[in-house]
Amino acid sequence: MSEIKFCENNFNFGTDETMKKLKENHSNADVSVESCLGYCGDCATGPYALVNDEMIQADTAEELLKKIEKMI
Repeated sequence: MSEIKFCENNFNFGTDETMKKLKENHSNADVSVESCLGYCGDCATGPYALVNDEMIQADTAEELLKKIEKMI
């Protein structure tokens, strides 16, 4: 099972929608949100998530979703 973590401070890049889509379409993944993941410099510049503790970044939330879906 893949573990995917989102930072709530990164939601202004649309990652909240990415998280919702993953929860709806991938019940085999453990999708969670935390108040801070400790990647503040990266968090301020664009969408990201941690997939099995590996940081995944993208230019858009939709691109992030596609990258994560390829990994799980």
